[in-house]
Amino acid sequence: MRETVIDETQGFTLGAGVPRFSVRSASATAVSIVVDGRGTVPLTQSGDVWSGEVPGVEPGDTYHLLVDGPTGPRHTFDPTRPLLDPYARGIARGTASRWTGVVVDDAFDWGGVVKPTTPLDRAVVYEANVRTLTAANPAVPEHLRGTYAGVAHESTIAHLRRIGVTTLELLPVHAFDTERWLRDAGRENAWGYNTLGFFAPHAAHASPGARAEGASAVLREFKGMVRLLHAAGIQVVLDVVYNHTAEEGLGGPTSSLRGIDGANRYRWAGLPDDDAAAYYDTTGCGNTLDTSVEATADLIVDSLRYWARDVQVDGFRFDLMAALGRDGNHVFDPAHPLLERIRNHPDLQDTLVIAEPWDVGPDGWKTGSFGTRTSEWNDGFRNTVRQFWLTDIAEERRNGAPAHGIGRLADALTGSRSLFDTARGPLAGINFVTAHDGFTLLDLVSYDGKHNEANGEENRDGSNDNRSFNHGIEGDTADRGVRAARGRSMRNLAATLMLSAGVPMLTAGDERSRTQHGNNNAYVVSDDLTPVDWSDDEDAEAMTSAVASLARLRAAHPALRPTRFGVAGQETPGASRMSWYGPDGQPMTIEGWDQPIHRALQYFVESTPEHEPFDRVLVVVHGSGRTRDITLPVREDLLGYRLAWSSEKHRDHERLRPAGQVFTAYGPGIHVFEIA
Repeated sequence: MRETVIDETQGFTLGAGVPRFSVRSASATAVSIVVDGRGTVPLTQSGDVWSGEVPGVEPGDTYHLLVDGPTGPRHTFDPTRPLLDPYARGIARGTASRWTGVVVDDAFDWGGVVKPTTPLDRAVVYEANVRTLTAANPAVPEHLRGTYAGVAHESTIAHLRRIGVTTLELLPVHAFDTERWLRDAGRENAWGYNTLGFFAPHAAHASPGARAEGASAVLREFKGMVRLLHAAGIQVVLDVVYNHTAEEGLGGPTSSLRGIDGANRYRWAGLPDDDAAAYYDTTGCGNTLDTSVEATADLIVDSLRYWARDVQVDGFRFDLMAALGRDGNHVFDPAHPLLERIRNHPDLQDTLVIAEPWDVGPDGWKTGSFGTRTSEWNDGFRNTVRQFWLTDIAEERRNGAPAHGIGRLADALTGSRSLFDTARGPLAGINFVTAHDGFTLLDLVSYDGKHNEANGEENRDGSNDNRSFNHGIEGDTADRGVRAARGRSMRNLAATLMLSAGVPMLTAGDERSRTQHGNNNAYVVSDDLTPVDWSDDEDAEAMTSAVASLARLRAAHPALRPTRFGVAGQETPGASRMSWYGPDGQPMTIEGWDQPIHRALQYFVESTPEHEPFDRVLVVVHGSGRTRDITLPVREDLLGYRLAWSSEKHRDHERLRPAGQVFTAYGPGIHVFEIA
C-alpha cells in the first residue's frame, strides 16, 4: 500500500498530480533542481521556501540541487556545485565523489503488524550496531550478515527474546559518511555518527540484493526489519545524530546544508559581519547545527515524524542532545522550543525519547535536566557501579580497604534519585554499565588500561577514565582463578544493572563475553575486532544464561522496577517501599552507609501495587573480597527466604531459609531472595 508522505512541503511530493519539490534557504538568490536524465528546473521563491513542479519524476530517479547566493564570511555558495537535498529519502554515491538524492517508492505492506506497547518499566534496551551484530553469526545466511535483514533474521530475534530484550537500540542508520581524515588514512567510520541525510537509511547496511536494486529496495528492507521485530514484540529505537553533519569544519566537504544556507544552519562564533568566520562547535566534530533557527528545528522534527510514522520506529536516542537545547546565544535551555516540540508533538507522543544528556561545549554536562517524557543516559550509574565492583575491589586487594562505602551504590540501585526529581521518577534514567564507546563488559574486567593502537592514533584516543580492573593479569589469560574472578565481576555488574530501578541498557555482545582486546574506542576497526562472537563457547553461554535469568527475575518482580519515587508519609502507587538492613540483619546504621570497611547491605523492597500484584524481594549486596556472614532480616510478615539468583556459582536455590538464618557470602557478590 502507498505510505502517507509525512512532510508536504519539503523534498519531493509525489501523488496524483505533477510531482513538486521544495527546499528552504533564507540566503540563496537562485535555486534549481537537476533530475539526472530529465533536465534542470529553476525553483521560485516564497519567503525562505524555494519550490516548483518537476514533471515526469519517478522512483529511482537521481537528482541534486544547484544553489547560488551572496558572498561573505559565512557563505559558501557555488552555482556549479551539486548539493544533496536535506529531505532526500534515498541517498546514493554519484559521480566525482558527490552524493545524490534518489526518489523512492515508499509503498510497503505492514501486514497488520503494529508497534509493540511495552511499558517503560518493563523495557530492557539492547544497544547494537547493525553491521557488527550479525557479521559473524553462522546462523544467518552469509549474504545477510551485517545487514538490516540479518538483524531481523529468526536466529537474531530468538536470541534477543531469550535474554529478555524488549527494545533494540540501533547505532546510527541515517545515511552517513566517513570523515575525510579517516578516509585519507585508509580507515572507515563504522559507527555512523557522521550524518549525510536525516531521512534515508544507510544503504551499506542493506543486503547486496537490495543495494543492487536501489534506494527503494533499501527502504523496503529496513521497513521489513521493523515489521519482523515488531511481530516478535521488540521495539526499534534509532540512535540519531542531529547535532552535527558530515560537512565537518569550515573547508570540509560541502555536500548539502552548508552550500544551501550555511549561514543559518550552523552555529557561528562572533557577529554575522565578522571577517574571521568560525563555527561555534559544541560537538567536537567540526560543526554544530543551530537549532535556534526555525528551518533547522523543522528539519529535525520532520525527520523524527517521518521515521516514527512512515517507517514505524518506536523511539529515538539523541546523540549529544545538550547541543540541540542551546539557544541563539549557545546557552542550554531545558525549555528550548525544539526540546518542547520533541516532547509534545502529536505525531511523537507514542515514541520513546532518550537523551545523551551532554555535549562537549561550555557547561555541557546536563544529566538530569531534560524534563518530563524524556529518559536520559545515566552516566552517574555507570561510574558508581564500576567504581563499587571494580576499582574499589582492586584497591581493597592492594591496600586492605577500598576508598568508598556502599551509600552511592544504594542510590544507583533505587533509581538515582539524587539526579532525577520526584516528578520524573526512576524511569528518567537509562542505566548502563557499558555502551558502544568504551570497554566491553569482558574488557572492563580484563584490562586496567586502554589498548587502542589499532586506531592509528598512537593510543591517544579514547577515555582514560575507565574504572576497570584486570584482576591481576592484563588481557586474555588461561589462569582459572583470574577467569573465575572476572566472571563473578561480570555477573555482579550485570546483576546490578538488571536489578536497579530505572531502565537497563545492555550492549550487544556483552552477554556473549565479547572482547575488543582492550580497545575502548573501536569506531574504525569494525570487521576485525568488534563483531559479536557467536561461536560455541562455555563462558559465553554461561554469561548469556545469567543475563537471561536476570531478565526473567526483573520481569517477575515489579518491586524491582518502580515507576515512581515514593514520597515520605504518602502512599504512592507504582513506587517501591525500601527497608535497609546491615549484614547483622538490623536496620542500617550511618556507619554502615559511609565507612569503606562496611560494604554489605540488605535491600528489602516492596511494591505499591498499581497495575500488578503486590510483590517484595530481598537483595543482598556484598562488596568485599572477604568472606562475610549475613543474617537474613527477621520480619513478622514473612516465613522465610528462597534464593532466586546469585552471582556466586553452585548456590542452593531450592530450600527455604528461615528469617534470622546466617547466609555466608564468600566474596564480592549480589544475591536475590524471593519472599515466602
